Amino acid sequence: MKLSLLDLATIHEGETPRDSFARSVAMAQQAEKLGFERIWYAEHHNAPSIASSAPAVLIAHIAARTSSIRLGSGGVMLPNHSPLAVAEQFGALEEMYPGRIDLGLGRAPGTDGNTVRALRRTLDAAERFPQDVKELQGYLQGDSLVPGVRATPGHGTNVPLYILGSSLFGASLAGALGLPYAFASHFAPDLYEQAINVYRQKFVPSEQLEHPYVIAAANFIAADTREEAEAQKKIAMRERVRMIAGRQRSFTNDELDALIESGGADQILNMFRVLAVGVGDDVADYLTRFSAIARADEMMLTNYSPTTAQAARGLEIVAGAML
Repeated sequence: MKLSLLDLATIHEGETPRDSFARSVAMAQQAEKLGFERIWYAEHHNAPSIASSAPAVLIAHIAARTSSIRLGSGGVMLPNHSPLAVAEQFGALEEMYPGRIDLGLGRAPGTDGNTVRALRRTLDAAERFPQDVKELQGYLQGDSLVPGVRATPGHGTNVPLYILGSSLFGASLAGALGLPYAFASHFAPDLYEQAINVYRQKFVPSEQLEHPYVIAAANFIAADTREEAEAQKKIAMRERVRMIAGRQRSFTNDELDALIESGGADQILNMFRVLAVGVGDDVADYLTRFSAIARADEMMLTNYSPTTAQAARGLEIVAGAML
């Protein structure tokens, strides 16, 4: 089982984006030494606690400070961009760091409606997603679908594409195009079995991929004792609720705990129910069982330990148990 990481590039309370970027570099260097396959960064906008709004820039920064681990987007939200611009950005990355770059593509805007308009895109841009993927693929393969337009850099780099999804739409598209499929079960766990089945059923071999390839996402909190892991979980879930429910108002820790205990945050917490918690053997057992149910070829993990030191230790524990 290949293990990879999704780095949320979190900006903790009292930090700046610079602090987040430094932590992402350290995490990538540690993951490279431990044997993780790849790290992806997701495009989010107007999110005060997430610093990965420009995945291509962050990938370049981290690639320059690592040597072998694959780095990519998980994903670039294609409706926010022109396919040509994305091809040029990731073509440049591939030329700089050959054989290490992935391009995961998402259909959602990764933000709210006002921010979509601020990005100079339209709310119906997602309807063109299949055509935009094909246009982007053409630029990277050196077979442009737009006469007279060539991506430089990008032309002929064949940066591998991945379709990301949390619904059956992405599963069907990935299968029809013969591309790898990454399901966002780390925050949208309800449809993962059905979506992965649809992907495998609809898969058509392509130049990039001969057989279906599934990446399933999961969250984890690993610690030296179960008690410590549960304590970290309480803090992590409180912060998830704060991030989502706190967009309209601020909450104290006591108010968040009361909201969670009353069941008022169940809908939010259900998003993160694919969560392995405990010591190394506990986490390994959970992830092994989950990957079997999902029939995953690779697991992409999000580390929810709340501090930098705890996250680094958790990564060591998971690697020791599974790699």
